[in-house]
Amino acid sequence: MEPSLDISLDRAERLDAADPLSALRDEFELPRGPAGAPVTYLCGNSLGPLPRAARRMIEEELDDWGRLAVEGHFHARRPWVRYEEQFRESGARLVGALPGEVVMMNTLTVNLHLMLTTFWRPAGRRTRILMERGAFPSDTHAVRSHVAARGLDPAREIIEIGPRPGEVLIAADDLLAGIAAAGESLALVLLGGVHYATGQAFDIPAITAAAHAQGAVAGWDLAHWVGNLPARLHDWDVDFACWCSYKYLNGGPGALGGVFVHERHGQRTDLPRLAGWWGVDVASRFAMRPEFVPRPGAEGWVCSTPPVMALAPLLASLQIFDRVGMEALSARSRALTGYLRAAIAARAPAGCRVITPEAPGTHGAQLSLAFDDDARQWHARFRRRGVVCDFREPNIVRLAPAPLYNGYRDAWAAAEVLSAVEPAAEPSAAGPGGERG
Repeated sequence: MEPSLDISLDRAERLDAADPLSALRDEFELPRGPAGAPVTYLCGNSLGPLPRAARRMIEEELDDWGRLAVEGHFHARRPWVRYEEQFRESGARLVGALPGEVVMMNTLTVNLHLMLTTFWRPAGRRTRILMERGAFPSDTHAVRSHVAARGLDPAREIIEIGPRPGEVLIAADDLLAGIAAAGESLALVLLGGVHYATGQAFDIPAITAAAHAQGAVAGWDLAHWVGNLPARLHDWDVDFACWCSYKYLNGGPGALGGVFVHERHGQRTDLPRLAGWWGVDVASRFAMRPEFVPRPGAEGWVCSTPPVMALAPLLASLQIFDRVGMEALSARSRALTGYLRAAIAARAPAGCRVITPEAPGTHGAQLSLAFDDDARQWHARFRRRGVVCDFREPNIVRLAPAPLYNGYRDAWAAAEVLSAVEPAAEPSAAGPGGERG
């Protein structure tokens, strides 16, 4: 949407009224301010709101626990012993995978460690891991600590590709050139699909192919991709991917994450892994044998009994995604983000700019605003005006109109905050905080 187009409140409300997907908003409990008035919630890239169906599903599990206790493993309305299998097909559809290539388990950083154990196998010259500079800190902590735990030097083994001097985005050519330059020393490429601070989406199929061309494994942190952008992980030939479920997937604070393992790996029983009894096929699990024989697919990496109460909200949310489909949600997201970008361009003061790239396929729902002056004060102003967003160091305010529950009026309200000449001078907290688990 061009800045010259109509970005009035009247236009925003008419666009909402004409969009049949606007009704999805009613399926979520959106937060209210201290006085009880609704807020404009544009922070689903940090924590999604509560799906109304989640309350019912948790209550059903509590009811089954109360009525059945241990018998609920086999006789609950959704038997607990196979609970994670409910995500086998819906999870696959969510990320463009085959049934069996996706499992919901643990949290993102734990899953990264599990995948590193299997897929980073330093040997001979092929030992190095390529990441983006400025990756989300938990990814950096995980990789550095994992390398050190194997007795190797993170400073030597980790290659970081960052923006060019004076730029904020990472050039696609630089990533590909870095992979080519690493050559036979490269064991693993591990990148975030969407950069958490800038909102830049990377070319997953091209980067994956480049990694494979050098004989390396391609793994992805898709915390800001899944539920935000369509994916074709199987067709893109990704080796593995991990993501959290409390952002765009609305699984609740600390929700279980997801793992994709390509079928060519999921059928192999010889791959090293950190094992637990829930990774054994359910038909033989209760034979209580000491030998570990993993069940096929991503479920063979599950270690522990799934936490049913944590999975129930995610099940409620994924039923919505499954009903609507990522392609329809992505189309609505592009329209909302285009409207917000145009509204910002028309209202932003000097020293405020959108740093998220605009070209199709290079961004999702998030737009990151960089401020030349105190971005914390602008973040405080958004919050005072009833717009919930977040701040990231050093100078970024992130706005994310998620298509499941946000509309054009939300985008209009966020842009209106920028109309004032000066931000108010008062301190601001960083806003909704935890990104990962």
